[in-house]
Amino acid sequence: MKVKDLLIVTILISSLTLFSCETEVKDVPPPAPSSVIPTESQVEYQQMEMIGFIHFTVNTFTDKEWGMGDEDISIFNPSELDTEQWVKVAKEAGLKELILTAKHHDGFCLWPSAYTEHSVKNSPYKDGKGDIVKEFTDACKKYGIKAGLYLSPWDRNHADYGKPEYIEYYRNQLTELLTNYGDISEIWFDGANGGDGYYGGANEERRIDKLTYYDWDNTIALVKKLQPNILVFSDAGPDIHWIGNEKGFAGETFWSTIDKSKLVIGGSESAYLNAGDPNGNSWIVGQCDVSIRPGWFYHAKEDDEVKTPEHLLDIYYKSVGRNAILLLNLPPDRRGLLHENDVKNLNTFKQMRDQIFDDNLAKGKEATADTYWGSHPDYAASKITDGSFDTYWAAEQGKKVATLNLDLGAETSFDHLVLQEYTPLGQRVSSFTVYAQDGESWKEITGGTTIGLKRILTFSEVSASKLKLELETTGDVPTIAEWAIYNAE
Repeated sequence: MKVKDLLIVTILISSLTLFSCETEVKDVPPPAPSSVIPTESQVEYQQMEMIGFIHFTVNTFTDKEWGMGDEDISIFNPSELDTEQWVKVAKEAGLKELILTAKHHDGFCLWPSAYTEHSVKNSPYKDGKGDIVKEFTDACKKYGIKAGLYLSPWDRNHADYGKPEYIEYYRNQLTELLTNYGDISEIWFDGANGGDGYYGGANEERRIDKLTYYDWDNTIALVKKLQPNILVFSDAGPDIHWIGNEKGFAGETFWSTIDKSKLVIGGSESAYLNAGDPNGNSWIVGQCDVSIRPGWFYHAKEDDEVKTPEHLLDIYYKSVGRNAILLLNLPPDRRGLLHENDVKNLNTFKQMRDQIFDDNLAKGKEATADTYWGSHPDYAASKITDGSFDTYWAAEQGKKVATLNLDLGAETSFDHLVLQEYTPLGQRVSSFTVYAQDGESWKEITGGTTIGLKRILTFSEVSASKLKLELETTGDVPTIAEWAIYNAE
């Protein structure tokens, strides 16, 4: 090759290289996280959406909700107990975790505890050789759902309740449960704090100081030491908190952030728990607990009062659809099985959800935004319709108000709308409004305040080809991971 030709080739290559460098999209760091964000475990936990509770003890056989602790445990003898039935029913209904009442307020233990005689080891069940906690955790492991346990802090049977010695007893039992049964996903502490009880034959009322008696900081530290990956539920978290009612409803405005200094196990303000706090200093997932029956334990007289699938769907919208997780109680009957009526309604509830949310009419549709982070495609509006929570749109730096547009390509009918923030960066949206194009103008169809991990809105059927979402935050720039629409018909 001649020198002149070589020079021309060199110039061409240099020009192409320069053009390539000039047109290459440079990486842009993502938006900074908010000052309070969830742990990865908290995000994964809430993404389960629905979990279950199993209330089963001597109360099932005495027809009570709260036992006094003086029950003759010879009555505890389920004839067909099958923990695998519980787990299979729950899994088929879409529940991802089950929590078992290992001990309720009556003090009867469903495992052969070495620290009390008031347990399954002295009952007729399997001639005292049974261990229902083990049967339960083995079944969860077999069918691939997570196992949680509830150990009531109040014990109406134990003679030392109200004394310092009881705390040692309680922690010994926690140690048994968290060392002998494999991985436990969640430990559940409620706010029951004393009153009338048998107390080893004393038959008296005992009150405790709920602020100091259980020494919760050290009790929770023990739990975390025994099971580092466990999540702890209580009025005050630290990982999951009670929603403030037993209807299964989160507030229409619900923040995952909350001020932990305002929370007390057994003494938190219900309204505060139900709303969260946009200025909160801790991220604690809200959990909505409710029973499929009027009571938490099985009562034959309630066989015709099982919540209908429609009622359960309404609860789903007001829990999962308001940025919380739903904990649905399923109480086994005296056989030790989930009753046929409960199973039937639960299955229909699952079928209804599947039918409604089967086809996301917005998936893959064109989305645009008036602004996006760093003008980088990684944060463009197209991410909100790609079907992945792990990709997201974010507004440009400094923006507290932003607009997203969705072009469905053709007139589309829908009556459900689902929004998700990218919560690993925090919860940011404080208000939103959704519009449908109506000729040359826009018509408001729905809106609200908070979004969080998931917000579900329902309304009368709308037909439109173009939609607009206006967002506002009080702080960091808004993010949206998914915008979906569905038609229930």
